[in-house]
Amino acid sequence: MSEIIFSILLVLIGLFVGIITMVIIGYLKGLSATSKAEKIIENAKKEADKTKRDNILEVKEEIHKLKIESEKEIKEKKLEIKDSEDRLIARETNMDRRDQILQNREQMLEEKENMIINKQKEIQKEQVKVEEIKEEQIKELEKIAGLSRNQAKDMVLKKVEEMMNLEITGYIKEREAEAKIEADKKAKALVVSCMQKYAGDVANEQTVTVVNLPSDEMKGRIIGREGRNIRTIEAVTGVDLIIDDTPEAIVLSSFDPLRREIARVTIDSLIKDGRIHPTRIEELYDKSLKEITNQIREYGESALFDLGLTKVDPELIELIGKLHFRTSYGQNALQHSLEVAHLSGLLAAELGENVVLAKRAGLLHDIGKAIDHEVEGSHVTLGSDLAKKYGETETVINSIESHHGDVEVNSIISVIVAIADSLSASRPGARNDSLENYIQRLKELENIANSIEGVDKTYAVQAGREIRVIVKPEEIDDLGSYKVARDIKTRIENEMQYPGTIKVTVIRETRATEEAK
Repeated sequence: MSEIIFSILLVLIGLFVGIITMVIIGYLKGLSATSKAEKIIENAKKEADKTKRDNILEVKEEIHKLKIESEKEIKEKKLEIKDSEDRLIARETNMDRRDQILQNREQMLEEKENMIINKQKEIQKEQVKVEEIKEEQIKELEKIAGLSRNQAKDMVLKKVEEMMNLEITGYIKEREAEAKIEADKKAKALVVSCMQKYAGDVANEQTVTVVNLPSDEMKGRIIGREGRNIRTIEAVTGVDLIIDDTPEAIVLSSFDPLRREIARVTIDSLIKDGRIHPTRIEELYDKSLKEITNQIREYGESALFDLGLTKVDPELIELIGKLHFRTSYGQNALQHSLEVAHLSGLLAAELGENVVLAKRAGLLHDIGKAIDHEVEGSHVTLGSDLAKKYGETETVINSIESHHGDVEVNSIISVIVAIADSLSASRPGARNDSLENYIQRLKELENIANSIEGVDKTYAVQAGREIRVIVKPEEIDDLGSYKVARDIKTRIENEMQYPGTIKVTVIRETRATEEAK
């Protein structure tokens, strides 16, 4: 028992000694940390004092430099002020001298004015005498001639009018010929320069699209059991499928290029997918419709990027893209609009007009064709409404309304767009023209010329690019033939729609024939 008590006492004594040892060690560590902190603070104070002294020295140096610079500036300003004062003094001296000269000149002018007034009075007296003598002589002449002054005046004017009529007509003819030659030279140079700078490809759109097949076996799958697949495709896409003996190919027929493109993409997807049945056809048609919508937007954005145009409404961009799937006389509407925009920009640059505005008006001039099959109205009216809806400028709106002559132009930009539109439409191969329209245009040309009084025969030649008119020599003289040509030109411009230009040539010929017996 005593051993246990002794062991417990030893443990307690050990714990007590350990605790006292830990307390002593903690105290010693605290003293060491305090001394280190005091040393750090003391070093920091010394470093701060040193930094303070350095900063004070730098500030003093900076103040000294600023003082020197300010004194230098003050000296320069004083010199400038002194120079200004010297110049003002010299200017005042010159002004005094000029004032004296002006005073002397005014005095001389007053003297001259007085002399002139006196001479005018003398001249007026002489004029009165001359008028009296003139009246007396006129009265004597009237008595001798037996005519009054007004009668003689009318006779002289009538004679002069007869003599001058031919001279005036000849003069007008010469000036008109010179003006035409000069205008033709400048216009040809301007147009050729612009067309050289821009050369676009000409590729006419057709009314059919050929889809290549991997094998002839695919034709049967496209037709389907009892023709259900082909009926579904035609019903969904609105396009006629022509499946004949042509190897590994089928034909899509439709006058709407957009529908043909959607049908082509749908059929290509069906061929790649391999599953061809009515439900799958409808699914892929919806997918193709979304793809074409995105493609339309890309076409519009690409056109704007190509022309460098910005700030166009997103809906208007989509309508611009739709022009890619519209045609006019076989010409792609978007390519035509881009060509008109480029030519308008080049013409505007040559004439010093706003190039960006000309390109914008040229691009949007046929924007109504994007919806003219969906909404009633001409593409000019629809295009004008769209331009107003999307906040286009008055110049752009007028260019759309006036490029076919429906509305009077109110700016040079509108004229430029109309010229560019005619250039793009009249390029060889740019548009297809039906035989009926061609023959009708030739008939209209000949009818207009034949309706002019004094015309004997009329011939439309060079595919309607020129009309030759033979007049009756006994009714139309040489100078009158120019008037006939001008009248025919005016009526053609007012009454006909035609691409490019039409040359009017009037021929007058006199033949004397005798027969010897």
